[in-house]
Amino acid sequence: MSNEVAQILNQSFIPIKLDREERPDVDRIYMNYVQATTGSGGWPLNVFLTPSLEPVFGGTYWPGPNSTSAMGGEQVGFLDILEKIRDVWTQQEDRCLRSAKEITTQLKEFAEEGMHGDQNPDGDAGEGLEVELLEEAYQHFMGRYDKVNGGFAVAPKFPTPVNLAFLLRLSQFPDAVEDIVGRVECDKATIMVVHTLRSMTRGGIHDHVGNGFARYSVTSDWSLPHFEKMLYDQAQLLNVYLDAFLITEDPEMLGAVYDISTYITSQPLAAPGGGLFSAEDADSLYRSTDTEKREGAFYVWTRKEFQSILGERDAEVCAKFWGVSGHGNVSPQNDVHDEFINQNVLAVKSTPILLSKEFGLAEDEVIQILKDGRRKLRQHREIERPRPNLDDKVVVSWNGLAIGALARTSAVLGDIDPEKANKYQLCAVQAVSFIKNHLWDEQTGRLKRVYREGPGDAPGFADDYAFLIQGLIDIYEATFEESYLEFADRLQSKSYQQSYYLKTQLALFWDKTSSAFFSTEASQPDLILRLKDGMDSAEPSTNGVSAQNLYRLGSLFEDKDYTKLARKTCEAFEAEIIQHPFLFSSMLPSLVAGSLGMKSIIVLGQGEEVQAALRRLRRKINTNTTILRLTEGVRSTWLRERNPLLRSMNAKRQGLQICEGGTCREELDLHKIGEALIDVR
Repeated sequence: MSNEVAQILNQSFIPIKLDREERPDVDRIYMNYVQATTGSGGWPLNVFLTPSLEPVFGGTYWPGPNSTSAMGGEQVGFLDILEKIRDVWTQQEDRCLRSAKEITTQLKEFAEEGMHGDQNPDGDAGEGLEVELLEEAYQHFMGRYDKVNGGFAVAPKFPTPVNLAFLLRLSQFPDAVEDIVGRVECDKATIMVVHTLRSMTRGGIHDHVGNGFARYSVTSDWSLPHFEKMLYDQAQLLNVYLDAFLITEDPEMLGAVYDISTYITSQPLAAPGGGLFSAEDADSLYRSTDTEKREGAFYVWTRKEFQSILGERDAEVCAKFWGVSGHGNVSPQNDVHDEFINQNVLAVKSTPILLSKEFGLAEDEVIQILKDGRRKLRQHREIERPRPNLDDKVVVSWNGLAIGALARTSAVLGDIDPEKANKYQLCAVQAVSFIKNHLWDEQTGRLKRVYREGPGDAPGFADDYAFLIQGLIDIYEATFEESYLEFADRLQSKSYQQSYYLKTQLALFWDKTSSAFFSTEASQPDLILRLKDGMDSAEPSTNGVSAQNLYRLGSLFEDKDYTKLARKTCEAFEAEIIQHPFLFSSMLPSLVAGSLGMKSIIVLGQGEEVQAALRRLRRKINTNTTILRLTEGVRSTWLRERNPLLRSMNAKRQGLQICEGGTCREELDLHKIGEALIDVR
């Protein structure tokens, strides 16, 4: 920061720097203000507030006095903004206060417009929330699909995993959805997503040397990323690639599953004491002796480096495979700061079989050269280059996403790769334990949002509860350890008024007047308004995930109250969903659950036939079905008490039962599991 900027900030303002991961509630309020007043938003977010926290003026990036963009004269500089705000406040303070109050009133009115969707005390499904909305959402994505590069936008291009997950699961919903959307359309949705995933895993957005995916691509072909890596992206993409593998059995999709799982469960993201850290920066020093950081310095390569690290022959092969050239592969128009001159972002540009023909080598030999090359590049990178800064906060919501993804992955890989499955499951288990031991108060039921060298001051927000509950349900279905379901129920708890654990998601965030969950609790002292998170963004919406959780818990426990709350959550956003269903991808599966109902499969007994049945269940995507397990030697006292249908079931006997709406079908022999699963999705 320049001395000029520092001087005026200290003399005329009270500067406050906010971590938006720790306080997303504050960020969301003032981002809404900037978007409403300027027509766009983004980060860094800069807002000038009155002492009562009402906004006076805001924007995103303003260049400093010595910035190259400020010298061009095309953009107002930060120093000019500061001087103007100082002068206006000094000369017209009353006017500023009136304007801020008027704007705050408008923001509150706008926020409340969408909060009165459900006025039906019986909680019957909203008349407009029909399965046909899934077809409308599909048509929107189909119209924006990039047939060449995959994805659903031009540059910059974000993966937006929540949309990919919705499209991929269209073909996995009960048949009634396919009848409405269309068989061809469901197949096209799968093709679009798989093409997108394949383009991403081969593109520059993927770290081909050290695993994981960057946050987004600057270019439409995924070739040049913004190199920051976020835990929430890895977790969501892991789920999507896992679904893609289950549907297609494509080895490339499975390779991405291993890649992301390895990145999440290894340092630097895996915290030594359990829990998962948040992110790695995009910028770093190229060498330890450098003084200025560059974007992507840890990840890019010159052709000369390939030569010196890999040797002449292997460098030729690897350069062809990853598209490395002597003059670099980043277009000058995408390098305004000249950070990528002669640098190459690795992306798959060939195949082993093509390279074997080009270089006169056996295909197996080419594959080995590529494996050795990747290992040598990684070794060089780890030793010679300073790693980007690590955001070493443990955020509950993002850990919840990762817990669920790792748990699902471990269940699928259990019979394919037991060693890796155990590693991934252990990481998820340790993350749950870390949160339970360090960020949850058992006496009150309250979560803290962040841990960094101790629990932070910020309380858990609605997304922390929602994403963690989702992860706990997933890890239960991977392990069948009922303590995870009990923890999920305690965090959700509909009976909070009679319970000693008072601070549940429903107690803290549920809108008793208009339904659905506020993002923040009513007692939060430093906010000018409460918002409800309905539309998806880089993360799924809190209410979208919460509705799915409530439907799943309602099915697992045969709890009609949870099911009613799930329906009411969707109804609260009925007008917006009908108008723009594609903005609510995480909510759309709950429309299917509300229309077609949920089933639960109870697997009884133990033995090889039971394990075979479980393997079949885990190798399919269960969109509207939950799985429970009752067997000798596995504690289920609490679960039997929570779900009355389980009390009379014989855990010693091998069998399968499908339950729905408070009743169970006749017990099925395990040999008939294929027949039973025909109509179970």
